[in-house]
Amino acid sequence: MTASEMPAAEKLVTALAQQLMSSGWRMVTVESCTGGAIGGMITDLAGSSDWYEGGWITYSNALKEQLGVPPEAIVGHGAVSEPVALAMAEQGRLRAGVDVAVAVTGVAGPAGGSAEKPVGTVWIAWAWPGGIEATLFHFEGDRTRVRNQAALQALQGLQQRL
Repeated sequence: MTASEMPAAEKLVTALAQQLMSSGWRMVTVESCTGGAIGGMITDLAGSSDWYEGGWITYSNALKEQLGVPPEAIVGHGAVSEPVALAMAEQGRLRAGVDVAVAVTGVAGPAGGSAEKPVGTVWIAWAWPGGIEATLFHFEGDRTRVRNQAALQALQGLQQRL
């Protein structure tokens, strides 16, 4: 994470913590291409255990399926898709027994991209009481930049939805 992104992450996590604690809600993360970066940003804040349950890093399709992502979603749409992101968020929320989940699946690069899903393609999904939503993003930059942008956007998107 760049020096300019660190204060932004800290501010986002602090605001998110306040929102979740005022609602009495707990959250989980389900990460693929971010590899635990979102959970890392959250646990950088002292006291995050008051509202953050933990997370899964479901990097492989097999682990996504073990979490509860339907194999047909992965086969039919690919791991980097709206149905998979939505299933990751909802299954994480249900399996952890919490109120809120954020999930990220994408192509961070430098390899793995295609014409249909180039490097920087990331789906982020959010699940909360009464709602679930996913959004497609196209981030620019190298692997580190894509992952950092995805993690920040995941937190910002969750804050906006709560």
